[in-house]
Amino acid sequence: MPISGLIANIDISREQEHVLELAFSYALRKLDLVDRRDPICDLVARRMIDIRLRGVTDAVALAEITLREIRVPKQQERP
Repeated sequence: MPISGLIANIDISREQEHVLELAFSYALRKLDLVDRRDPICDLVARRMIDIRLRGVTDAVALAEITLREIRVPKQQERP
């Protein structure tokens, strides 16, 4: 799902919408997600909007914080 569907009901400026869209695209690329219908995309978008509402306005910061908050630590390989 594109993030635009979720931000349509939020009172933010056109510039802020653009920042969210850029951050969303960046985060999906970092996660190697191509299919925007993947449920993880919805999770990324919702978390990113929450972070934006907490006051983060920079696209790179939005993406990086979102990724940090949703990432599950990789299990270490056993010897």
